Amino acid sequence: MKTIAKCAENLKQELIEWRRYFHQYPELSFEESNTSDYIVRVLKSFGITDIETNIAEHGIVATISNGPGRVIALRADMDALPIQEKTNLKYASKNLNVMHACGHDAHMSMLLGASKLLNEEMKDDNLKGTIKFIFQPAEESANDEGLTGAPYFIKNGILDEVDAIISVHVCPWRKVGEIQVNEGPSMANIDNFELTISGKGGHGGYPHQTVDPIWISSFVLQGIYSLISRKIDPLHVGTISVGELKAEGSKNVIPEKVTIGGTIRSYKSTIRSQLIKELEAVAKICEAFGGTFDLTIQRGEPALYNDAAITRLMKKNAKRLYPDMKIIEEPFGMGGEDFGHMTAVVPGSMFFLGSAFEEKEFQLHTPQFQLNEKALPIGVAVLTACACDLINTEVRREADDN
Repeated sequence: MKTIAKCAENLKQELIEWRRYFHQYPELSFEESNTSDYIVRVLKSFGITDIETNIAEHGIVATISNGPGRVIALRADMDALPIQEKTNLKYASKNLNVMHACGHDAHMSMLLGASKLLNEEMKDDNLKGTIKFIFQPAEESANDEGLTGAPYFIKNGILDEVDAIISVHVCPWRKVGEIQVNEGPSMANIDNFELTISGKGGHGGYPHQTVDPIWISSFVLQGIYSLISRKIDPLHVGTISVGELKAEGSKNVIPEKVTIGGTIRSYKSTIRSQLIKELEAVAKICEAFGGTFDLTIQRGEPALYNDAAITRLMKKNAKRLYPDMKIIEEPFGMGGEDFGHMTAVVPGSMFFLGSAFEEKEFQLHTPQFQLNEKALPIGVAVLTACACDLINTEVRREADDN
């Protein structure tokens, strides 16, 4: 294990070079053509030639094999965010209003590092079986069909023969040398909603002649905000947040319609269904006040479910590699992660890698986001060690009480 850590540390300058290239040339979801070309060039420089491209537009699967055996997959996301970078770094984004503000540049670099080390292990006949390196586009945004990148890999059969899958996400609220893990649901189911309340508009001086959708929406909003405290078991995780409230009126004009938009977050599928059902019941308040409504639910990513056995294996390997490593065991939060599509069909797990600076913490999805590159070799080492362990270990999915 110490050898893996040392080999990963020896890759540090390459990891930084790869990461900074990706950071300078970020691309949005389903537009990662230059990113894809660069990854393929680097993989081929390792001697990896079994490379499938153009999955979900620009996705990549590189495969290495050494005889029969288990099939393991490692995954990284590729896309950036529509954010104008404000870091003043020498390697800041050169693409206007596009930035790697969620660490996907680091994820790709760490997966390249792991692919290099694991390919060398197979060449030396130290591993038997097959390893797939999945570079997945479009984790951040869905297309017109409502799909992000992960479902396309599943539809294409990429995971059909895979026995286990692992991934890493940078964690700017943890120090370098720390990782955060969690067994079971670890990031949220994501559903967005749009509720249009229709009434009868009119003159602001004669409200009695209208069916005021703004007035109606005040009761609907109270109902939405009370759902979690009065309808959901306090021991379960779930929330509804309103982020949009739109009406096309003016100071003396009562509008015809009001639109309320927001997001629904949960960990368990039962709570996910209950929240949608309760939201539909709240929307019916409109009818009691003479209005009508139209409620649209856009189903998003499923909750990220981390397999317990694989998560324990991650902890074991992290401690073997770095005996002083601090391991924090708690869920990752109410954000979404489309890796959840993959762990829903294949036993898998993601760990969060501490990447904070000592003097300052940067938040994900912000124009100022930065990460500590000292974390990169640690991520490579943990991914590599886990892959070596998994390819020799049968994983049986444990019962899911979701």
